[in-house]
Amino acid sequence: MPIKTLTLDATSDGIAQAAQILRAGGLVGFPTETVYGLGGDARNDTAVARIFDAKGRPQFNPLIVHVPDLETAELYACFNDAARDMAAAFWPGPLTMVLPLREGAGLSPLVTAGLDTVAIRVPAHATARALLRAFGGPLAAPSANPSGRISPTRADHVLHGLSGRINAVLDAGPCTVGVESTILGMDGTPCLLRPGGLPQEALEAALGMPLATGGSAEKPNAPGQLASHYAPEARLRLGVTTPNAAEVWVGFGPGCDGAALTLSVNGDLIEAAANLFHTLRLADRRAGQGGAIAFAPIPETGLGRAINDRLRRAAAPRP
Repeated sequence: MPIKTLTLDATSDGIAQAAQILRAGGLVGFPTETVYGLGGDARNDTAVARIFDAKGRPQFNPLIVHVPDLETAELYACFNDAARDMAAAFWPGPLTMVLPLREGAGLSPLVTAGLDTVAIRVPAHATARALLRAFGGPLAAPSANPSGRISPTRADHVLHGLSGRINAVLDAGPCTVGVESTILGMDGTPCLLRPGGLPQEALEAALGMPLATGGSAEKPNAPGQLASHYAPEARLRLGVTTPNAAEVWVGFGPGCDGAALTLSVNGDLIEAAANLFHTLRLADRRAGQGGAIAFAPIPETGLGRAINDRLRRAAAPRP
């Protein structure tokens, strides 16, 4: 049976109400600098099960645990010196690290999908940090959208997909980064598990070494590894410089004067990442049922890697 989904302002009163809902085992959509997350108490089996149910998410797919600081993160994950160095360099911010799960951490096994590792991050968004402090515990929080669909970067995106299935959403306006966090495996040799809002080049510079890549759609060890993900209703073609007449063309940079929409007129990858999911939603609406969307080429560098990763998964064959 549908439940009433509240829209809460990102004020001290709204944050306090959201924290109270979370303590009672409820679910709250909340903003981070990357996308809106769907938060539930990471220690509460029922709350975490409700996250999977609300999203229709496969339960073999692990969740990211959000905490307010490194000190709290160390209660749930085992950090080596290299992981602490990465936390010092990039937290708070759009970096998730996959680390060995601390024995007796008290997290629901649903959060880790039964693995002996945990994905954890410290978000930079002021509202997210205020909510974590008010709640006083770890929040399991995948993106606040139906599983496999376009990620939300605004509160109305959350409501479009999950109204009637969650208790509340905290509205703090659009997200600034616009693509999910970069996921770095730190339970062995450093490994890029998902490109995201922190460019690979920055990680490699801090580590002083190139990153391997890892993870698989068949046995994901971090979120965002399923082959088909972020999908609109319309079909997608990528790297298109000459679209078909029936396609909604999304441009990037100069030379796309005929595009119906654009990620960035000036070819700015930061702007393009921030606009990606909202523009994909607009294009999907314009395309209509049975329609098609074409994206102009995006360079495979910096945040372009994360943008192209999301677009390739959005264009993949649907299960």
